[in-house]
Amino acid sequence: MSIQSVYIHIPFCQQICHYCDFTKFFYDEQSATKYIEALSNEINVQVSGEKNYVNTIYIGGGTPTALNHNQLEALLKLVNQKFDVANCKEFTIEANPGDFDEAKAKLLKDYGVNRVSLGVQVFDDVMLQELGRVHRVADVYKTVDLLNQQHLANISIDLIYSLPNQTAAQFERTVTEALSFQLPHYSSYSLQIEPKTMFYNRYKKGQLHRPAQEEEVQMYEILKSKMNENGLVQYEISNFAKPGFESNHNLTYWNNDYYYGFGAGASGYLPGKRTQNIRPLPAYIKQAMVDGNPVLKVESIGLKERIEEELFLGLRKLSGVSKKQFKAKFGFSHEKLYEQKIKALVQKGWLVDGEETIYLTDQGVLFGNEVFENFLLDEQDLKQVN
Repeated sequence: MSIQSVYIHIPFCQQICHYCDFTKFFYDEQSATKYIEALSNEINVQVSGEKNYVNTIYIGGGTPTALNHNQLEALLKLVNQKFDVANCKEFTIEANPGDFDEAKAKLLKDYGVNRVSLGVQVFDDVMLQELGRVHRVADVYKTVDLLNQQHLANISIDLIYSLPNQTAAQFERTVTEALSFQLPHYSSYSLQIEPKTMFYNRYKKGQLHRPAQEEEVQMYEILKSKMNENGLVQYEISNFAKPGFESNHNLTYWNNDYYYGFGAGASGYLPGKRTQNIRPLPAYIKQAMVDGNPVLKVESIGLKERIEEELFLGLRKLSGVSKKQFKAKFGFSHEKLYEQKIKALVQKGWLVDGEETIYLTDQGVLFGNEVFENFLLDEQDLKQVN
């Protein structure tokens, strides 16, 4: 199978959010210019030729739009040189509300970006400040208007729920305001307290009040109900779209297909291996400039790992795992490994064993991690299919 997608990581932010554990650094012009040069060298070394066809391109962060106009243009020129943007199904860039002016929005349009993912998080100025966000609610309106002026209407909004001191009623107001934009795609994730973040330090000191689990479940039910009322179909645990506007790039991950990962801390999935790039900025820049191969570690992906990931990732989709596609990929039926485990999960009410797919029930979605544990294999299991 060919490599389907490209992920490019831009690690710069104007401000570090209190919950974020992605590879990120405060933006400064000189470091960002050096980074773009290093990134260019990595991509040129790893991908031969020009105008290579891929299905999707995704520039994430950090905050890619924290780059100044010249740096952003250099990045977009590089992407257009190496990849066939004109025939790429989906070219997404992440952005923060308020990062745009008219010139930057036009730049995206001119270089073939056709989808923008906005990190809104919550429609509440007080909560935005408590999260360490730079933007305010008014900036969302201005940014969506700027993008629409450039006919960049394929916009997704990201929301976070179960925020400190957030109530279900407050989250419902956020969802309602987000839906008032009538956008084609929305993502919403429960807040995770990750190590090495400001929120984690507060949590360890008992200074961070999280909503109770029952209230978090209530927020998720509100999310699903509101999206459904507005004609947005839940196609993955945390993602909702108008038909035809599902994120093709994220489907690359959930379908367990191959993708390049470029930039500091970026992960890639290539035939037989997963790669993880160096995270620290100076170390990444130095190695990428030396040999274009700033890889920190390589993990071999054998048959066992491929099968496990096919189930873990595929079951995140509400359509589930295709039995036919599983057999086409691996040459045998999933039942050889999982028949009894699937029956047990069906009896629990967590899984549906359909004619063409296996997929999570509503209750199964809430207990996703416990469901996924059932699909771990040991080497003895694989002897059944050899």
